[in-house]
Parts: sequence; structure tokens; C-alpha cells
Amino acid sequence: MDFEFSARTRALRERLEGFMAEHVYPAERLYFEEVAADRWGHPRVLENLKEKAKAADLWNLFLPDSEHGAGLTNVEYAPLCEIMGRVHFSSQIFNCSAPDTGNIETLIRYGSDAQKERWLPQLLAGETRSAFAMTEPEVASSDATNIQSTIERDGDDYLVNGHKWWISGVGDRHCELIIFLGVSNADGPRHNRHSMILIPRDAAGVEVIRPLTVFGYDDAPHGHMEMVFDNVRVPAGNMLLGEGRGFEIAQGRLGPGRIHHCMRLIGLAERCLELMCRRVKSRVAFGKPIGEQSVTLERIAEARILIDQARLLTMKAAWMMDTVGNKVARAEIAMIKVAAPNMACKVIDWAIQAHGAAGLSEDFILANYYAHARKLRFADGPDEVHRNQIGRIELAKYEVA
Repeated sequence: MDFEFSARTRALRERLEGFMAEHVYPAERLYFEEVAADRWGHPRVLENLKEKAKAADLWNLFLPDSEHGAGLTNVEYAPLCEIMGRVHFSSQIFNCSAPDTGNIETLIRYGSDAQKERWLPQLLAGETRSAFAMTEPEVASSDATNIQSTIERDGDDYLVNGHKWWISGVGDRHCELIIFLGVSNADGPRHNRHSMILIPRDAAGVEVIRPLTVFGYDDAPHGHMEMVFDNVRVPAGNMLLGEGRGFEIAQGRLGPGRIHHCMRLIGLAERCLELMCRRVKSRVAFGKPIGEQSVTLERIAEARILIDQARLLTMKAAWMMDTVGNKVARAEIAMIKVAAPNMACKVIDWAIQAHGAAGLSEDFILANYYAHARKLRFADGPDEVHRNQIGRIELAKYEVA
């Protein structure tokens, strides 16, 4: 594995760091103020920053297909995604945020020409947003074969029914598309019972019950919604790839999404370690700076080790995805999905402790960012599912002939 980034990545990283310093960090407080004033609006500062990012040609960097994006490999994109992760909302500025990234790649890879023509231009332009509806409250959705929502053929249409929750992105007023996973053939083989279908956000029968909170944060305006789909009628042409191919699509969609989450978390942890170091150098307790006290030094050192370990493992996974494909890299993808969120939670917790009670308040970003990092131990599969997969793959190396 080559640890030297390409010249193109180095140039993009320098430009992106400059953009963050000039435009994003100074606007961070204003963003949260605008969200507080209109929880489910769309912050004006975000739209202004998006226009600046387009003008700076820092747009759709996540897409490996150069026809639509920058044409970067996973290894080339990783350090850029990390920089965006330093501010929780900043990936939106560059049109590189979940769940849109996964949904855009799904449409590009699996969508029909008509589906692409209908939805892709607006998503690629950042004019609309999207959501991915999989998780359900009545079943253990960590086993996606438990999903009970239904997609039933009715003449030239499908009728969609189901109860979903933790549906990210629906809170945004610009959300216009929902990719929905449900059962289309209850009697089929276990992994061929489900399908994915495209549902317009404004379709009759699509209802938001409430926004869910994470440690009290509603994550507005993005949101994590509980929803009901009540006899939602959509054209048969909205079926993705074909009936019974939902899990096939999911496997192609979730691999890149998982690694993007990990890349952003590394950037978030770096930012919080930086805040921690600045804080402990400027605060004095018991006659000397907090930063000179042994427990603090140990935590700073451990944070540095944990962040670098997570980064190296993530880069290995990215390299394998580029060279041998997502299927072969499935163990490495699963490992980073466990390692990165756990690392980020620990580093942010130490940063909160270093800030004293102030670290729990809205005066600093730490409590908010801890909640974000903690929820990612569930997003795209809980730790336990990934650990089981890693364990099975490891044990398979020792099967007796």
C-alpha cells in the first residue's frame, strides 16, 4: 500500500483546507443559530456556502465516476472526507453528505435511464435531498431480513405500506426522494424477498409522525424521522433493478457509505483532540496547567494513538476496495465500522472531560458531536453485527479440510 497521496489529492486537500478555514469554521456558529431560529428550515448560510463550494470546484468529490464527480478513488477521497468531517454539517456544503451520497451512487449503479433522468440532475446539483427508509420499530432491523414493510404489485403500480423510523434526511425541506426497502415476495428465498422502490416525498400516504432525538438532539434540519407509509401508490417503473433484488442493491450501497462515515469520524475526532489540547494548555488547576498533569497527557497520547490507528485501518480498507473490490474487503470495512465510532466516542469524551462542565453545554460543539459519533455505532449496522461478521471471516481461515 502506497502511503503517498496522489498529486491531485494533495492539491485538493490544500484547497479544501483553505476553504474550510476561510468559509466554514467562521460560519459554524451562525449555522447553529439559524437552525435554532427555524428548526426544520434550510439555513441560508448553508446555501451560500454551497454556492461558494461550486464556484471553487469542490463539488461531488465523493463520486468515483468522473462523468458525474471528481473521479477519485476511495484512497484519494479519504483525506478529503476526513477534512469535511471536522465540522458535522460541512459535507453538505460540498454535496458529499449521507444519505444522498449512497442514494446517488445507488441511482447511478442500479437506476434505469428514466429513473436517472428524473432524480439524478437535481441531487447532483444539490438542489434536492433524499432519504433511505429501511429500519423499522417492530423488528430487530440489525437483521435486515426481518423487515416487514410491503411492496405489492397492483396493476401498473405498486402499493407500499410500512412503519419506519430513524429515517435520516426527511426533515430537510429539500428532501424529494425516498428509497424504500420492503418485502415484495414473502414466499421467496430469504435474501430475495425484498425490493427497493423510489417514492416521491410528497406522495399521498407518506406521513412523518415525529422527529426522533439522540441524547436530546433532534439533528435538525436533517432529522431522523419516524414515518408511516399508508397505501402509497407509485408507478411500477419506480422499482429499482427488479423485484427481489433489494439486498443485492443494499450490499453495493452500504460499503462506500460505511467507509465515508469512518473517514468523517476521524476528522471529527481530530477536531475534538485539537480543542482538548488548546483547552488544557490555557487552564490552570492545582498550581499548574491541566495539560501538564499526567492523566491529561496520557489521554492526549492515547487519543493520538487511537486516531492514527483508525486512520491507517480505514486507509487499508479504502485501498482494498479500490484494488480488490468491496466483497473481498468486507472484513476491513466491518473492522473500521467498529473501530472508528468507538474511537471517536472515547476521544470526544476525553475532550468533554478536559473542558469541565462547559463541555456538556451548548457553548461548545463537543456534546453535540458526541451524540453524533455515538449514533454511528448503530448506523449502517450495529457493532455486534460487524463483530460477528469479522469473527466468522477469521474463523473460516481455520476450517478443517
